[in-house]
Amino acid sequence: MDKRVWELCQHRIEQAFESFGAAEIMMEHNMAREAVSCAHHAVFYALRAILAAEGKGFGRHRDAIVYFNRTYVAGGKFPRELGRMLLELQQTKEKLDYDDLSTVSAEKAGRQVKAAEKVITEIVHYLG
Repeated sequence: MDKRVWELCQHRIEQAFESFGAAEIMMEHNMAREAVSCAHHAVFYALRAILAAEGKGFGRHRDAIVYFNRTYVAGGKFPRELGRMLLELQQTKEKLDYDDLSTVSAEKAGRQVKAAEKVITEIVHYLG
């Protein structure tokens, strides 16, 4: 991988960790909805890092998740559990964004934050 691409990957991983840290802070302050949003963005940054490594890029979160699941999860590079976590996080985020009366429990938000941590950790490990 060339130096510029590697630097971009590292930058996106740093963004992922920053957003993940924000998700943890939101959880500490009982802000479940915001925690889910930050966790979702953290995962998107991590996905963008792995996609950058192969010269791919997607502006929409859903497109990045679909591509990742088709290429990396279905391809056996990541466990299926990770693909399910990504889809659940995406669905939860979309419901919170587009259903005005939707809420999320602290317990579910906590699971989403833990899922984001696992996804980021797996991607960092994969990138080496």
